Amino acid sequence: MSLLQALVKDARFASGLLRKKPFSCLIQVTNRCNLTCSFCEFWSNPAKPREELTLADFERIGDELAELGTFLISIEGGEPFVRSDLIEIVRTLSRRHITALFTSGWFVTEANARALWDAGLTHASVSIDFPDRERHDRKRGQEGVFERAWRAVDLLRDTAPRGGKQVNVMTVLMQSNWRDLEDLLRMSAARSVGHQVTLLSTDGTRRGNQNGDAPPPVGAAAHFSALWERYPHLRFFREYFDRFDAFLTGGPMPTCRAGAQSLNIDHIGDVSACIERIGKPVGNVRDAALSELMARLASQSGEIAACQACWTACRGLQQGLADGGSLSTWVDMARRTRTV
Repeated sequence: MSLLQALVKDARFASGLLRKKPFSCLIQVTNRCNLTCSFCEFWSNPAKPREELTLADFERIGDELAELGTFLISIEGGEPFVRSDLIEIVRTLSRRHITALFTSGWFVTEANARALWDAGLTHASVSIDFPDRERHDRKRGQEGVFERAWRAVDLLRDTAPRGGKQVNVMTVLMQSNWRDLEDLLRMSAARSVGHQVTLLSTDGTRRGNQNGDAPPPVGAAAHFSALWERYPHLRFFREYFDRFDAFLTGGPMPTCRAGAQSLNIDHIGDVSACIERIGKPVGNVRDAALSELMARLASQSGEIAACQACWTACRGLQQGLADGGSLSTWVDMARRTRTV
């Protein structure tokens, strides 16, 4: 993807935000995975490859999303790389949208990293939760994940058209690692890549809790906000961190806007308001147009608005940019998250 193409997509995305169009779509291209992370149960609910969405399905999804607006599409799993057609999926969805891939890094090679960028990928994020091999591998259920993850970060950075601007480390913030975030930030800064985080979710569908995983303690918000100030490569909105304590204490939170300007599409095509509500789909992309499915989501707006089940990064993004976004989120987006 050329710099001009990236600028055009950014402009269309910004225009859609200002016009309050839908802008965010999470897609689990598969639930299959070679890891068994304790805070996720997607890997325990795989579909057979023939039951998963096909490339033709993704072509239609990309076209129908474009009729609604320009989207930030998060390509997730499971582990996306277990799909042999991942490069073509990325190419299809990147034609008119901004695409972000999330991976453990296990299957990343120099060849497929180059192919992803050539296919138009905008961002790539590699999951790393601890600054040491032993704990990260144990949490992910497989020896060698830590080394492969950092190798993937290096390969993706070195092959990306705009280098580290397009690559992030992604960390799930938990009770067991929240004090380790600064060490991880130093490690990602040393590699000249970005860093993203998401607060652990334990209440949504397919969220695991096998090893007693829990969110960080109340009071950690000040720690995270201070890290945001010190590390400009922490690529997210400041207000996301500031609201941690309110969420953890059940305090006042913004009305959830999932389903209005964002949606989730799972590995077999079921559409729900968000990843936390996968168990409450409104239909399937193989049976109905996305415009109709979005209308069905709108009919659930009252129930969704009252939901406070999570404060994950996908909700933080949706919250920060919905209804045109706030001045502070626009400033943070321009300074921290742009790749051009």
